[in-house]
Amino acid sequence: MIIIVFGLPGSGKSFFASRLAAMIKAEYINSDKVRRKLFLRRSYSTHEKLSVYNVMLEQMMEIVKKKKNVVLDATFYKNAIRKRFIKKTQNKNYIKFIEVRAGASLTKNRLKTPREDSEADFGVYKKIKLSWEPLPDPHLILHSTNKNIADMLEKARNYLNIENDEATN
Repeated sequence: MIIIVFGLPGSGKSFFASRLAAMIKAEYINSDKVRRKLFLRRSYSTHEKLSVYNVMLEQMMEIVKKKKNVVLDATFYKNAIRKRFIKKTQNKNYIKFIEVRAGASLTKNRLKTPREDSEADFGVYKKIKLSWEPLPDPHLILHSTNKNIADMLEKARNYLNIENDEATN
């Protein structure tokens, strides 16, 4: 199974996605880590973002070839980007989307705190939000706070039809 966790910077998607991957024993691909490896100086330009998605797509396919599950963590802010990942899998039912959202004030506060792999600040958030394209297909939408990770993981488990003790690999 391929699970794409997406949302705006500061939404809590990486915090959630990393824990989801651990919970279901899936491989984890984070766009910020990929970006850090690819670019010494990061600008969040369109070219840079597309390069990151290309590498993530290659890594995803390598994991799928090994018949392992994978959680992808990035903004996935454009439908064309999402469609590339769906098309590559050749099975729309094999890929699941989970959107993570957070309120603007919480997001702004989160983006003030330095993070290990991301330099995205509130300016980057506003820039991506302006070009954001909602996913028109049915998907799980989770609302992140600073205290509801267990609830988010339980909702994801139910959405993905995963039993509490089921290892999905």
